[in-house]
Amino acid sequence: MSVWEPLLRFDEAVLLSVRRWESVAMTRVMRKLTRLGDATSWVVVGLAFFAAGGPVQRYGALLALGAFFSVSVSQVLKRVCCRKRPDRGIVGFAALAENPDAFSFPSGHTAAAFGIAVALTGEGSWLGALSLSLASGIAISRVYLGAHYPLDVACGALLGTGCGLAARMLVYGVHGLTFLG
Repeated sequence: MSVWEPLLRFDEAVLLSVRRWESVAMTRVMRKLTRLGDATSWVVVGLAFFAAGGPVQRYGALLALGAFFSVSVSQVLKRVCCRKRPDRGIVGFAALAENPDAFSFPSGHTAAAFGIAVALTGEGSWLGALSLSLASGIAISRVYLGAHYPLDVACGALLGTGCGLAARMLVYGVHGLTFLG
């Protein structure tokens, strides 16, 4: 038995317990949240920020950098770790939405959502709270829909947080982290 086996068993048990929440209405909400985390949604929002002009263009730059860093790192890690998605690793388990690829760790949707949310935190009284709430909803939806194990989502959130901080530092330098303290 590997050192990781107890953690992976716990991860699977949590995923299966989340499935007990399943209902038609909840599945509909979770699918919508996951779609909000798709690349198309972020591109549309980013283009809207750039089109708005003025200081709002900075939001577009932060969104683009947070997404780019998060997606790049998460895709590399997916190909290095090669963890199977739950519907390919748990006998009899079916995902409630289509999966974009075969690999589960880390969650790219969650990484991108948190990368963008953290990059935008501090950019107005409402934008950080809204984007962090949305990122949390996207993360929960990925587990509920069976696209990811909880550990995939937790690591995606951590990865995205780091990438969002890197995006802020690239745009603002070290002063971009002033919202932390």
